Amino acid sequence: MEKEKSAAKQLEEQLLYKAPNVLDARPELKEKTWAYCEEYRQFLNRAKTEREFIEEAVVLLDAAGYRRYDPLASYQPGDKVYWVNRGKALLASTFGSLPVSEGVRINAAHIDSPRLDLKQNPLYEKGDLAYFKTHYYGGLRKYQWTAIPLSIHGVFVRPDGQTVRVKIGEEPGDPIFTISDLLPHLSKDQDRRPLADGVKGEELNLLVGSQPYPDEEIKNRVKLATMQLLHEKYGIIERDFACAELEIVPAFEARDLGFDRSMIAAYGHDDRVCAYAALCAEIDIKAPRHTTVTCLTDKEETGSDGNTGLASAYLVHYLSYLAQGQGADIKTVLAKSNCLSADVNAAYDPTFADVFEENNVARLNKGVVVTKYTGARGKSSTSDASAETMAFFTGILDRSGVIWQTGELGKVDIGGGGTVAKYVANHNIDVVDIGVPLLSMHAPYEVAAKADIYMCYLAFSAFAE
Repeated sequence: MEKEKSAAKQLEEQLLYKAPNVLDARPELKEKTWAYCEEYRQFLNRAKTEREFIEEAVVLLDAAGYRRYDPLASYQPGDKVYWVNRGKALLASTFGSLPVSEGVRINAAHIDSPRLDLKQNPLYEKGDLAYFKTHYYGGLRKYQWTAIPLSIHGVFVRPDGQTVRVKIGEEPGDPIFTISDLLPHLSKDQDRRPLADGVKGEELNLLVGSQPYPDEEIKNRVKLATMQLLHEKYGIIERDFACAELEIVPAFEARDLGFDRSMIAAYGHDDRVCAYAALCAEIDIKAPRHTTVTCLTDKEETGSDGNTGLASAYLVHYLSYLAQGQGADIKTVLAKSNCLSADVNAAYDPTFADVFEENNVARLNKGVVVTKYTGARGKSSTSDASAETMAFFTGILDRSGVIWQTGELGKVDIGGGGTVAKYVANHNIDVVDIGVPLLSMHAPYEVAAKADIYMCYLAFSAFAE
């Protein structure tokens, strides 16, 4: 009987598969995992917007010996370059030993996250209080943004062309801001609303002041006093809001989560957890065979439109410059290239288990998620990687000892979502989605497991090699 059980166990191990816990399979990586995630956690606290991410990325790239890309210059294997698109997207490359006519290795991750933007005419006074009107950005649950500490990040561009930086609510001693919500004693009517309308878009009003200007003849005294403070600090007037990009983001820090510190809770894991891993993998690569193209892009959360999103032509223009620099046909370069669409996926949440199909859902601590297709319901708006493409990418992971799993974004008829994969695939490039599973995706505080975060970095490094 024991021999029969042993044979059955062997057959089970041979034929069936269950993704292991990362640190069960690779316990020797725990120290490196914790060290990498500490650097990532600190980076997140410095880079809460796409502009800030690019600025921090440039600091790291400059320190690593990268130079600004010049389409007219010639480059040798091992040379490292980068190019910034309008301060909100970036492309970085390490030139490989093979010509680009053999294809390049593209890793594309987005650096924008759901947030609140200020409207063009945001400042108003009501009930002797000063507020900013906001317009939410990306797919967020509006009720989650009330009664939490918020900060303001962004820029004004003044009529003389000077850019004025704004960052309030992050440093010790800074004031913070918030959006008020009804007390339960008075919320009977609000409680009857569907959850999606529990707080409406026009109710996401940021409280910014309450002290009046000391002149009772002024009509909007609190508004004027608030504007006076802004003028004294930043040299702006109300009209300058029309030429500003001001983003409202959570004011709390990225923190270790759990008694065992095995997770990180933070704003902006989607998709900075993948973007940071892509950046680190790019910097750490020394002598790749294929030229790498690390693309940190904007606007994914709103559909990738605009000239800093991947529905635009800036990535293909960059690839065209690389092709021209080596006398290659861009069509050949595209057809022979491979791309990781580096984006997160939903992790199984036992509290809300009914929205997941348990055989096809990613789980925390089971490794990086390979997502064959995204989209909604009938696979709408997805590129759907081919079997050959899946075998190519998962083969790289297996040979490199990367622990990986597969996953979908919930049950078929429940919902869905998309990534930048289809915009890359539209240029005749093989692409698949690979990223980190998250709890509370798109919330002001998302959760990722450190083991999965480090596996993501290892996966991207293996692909670049």
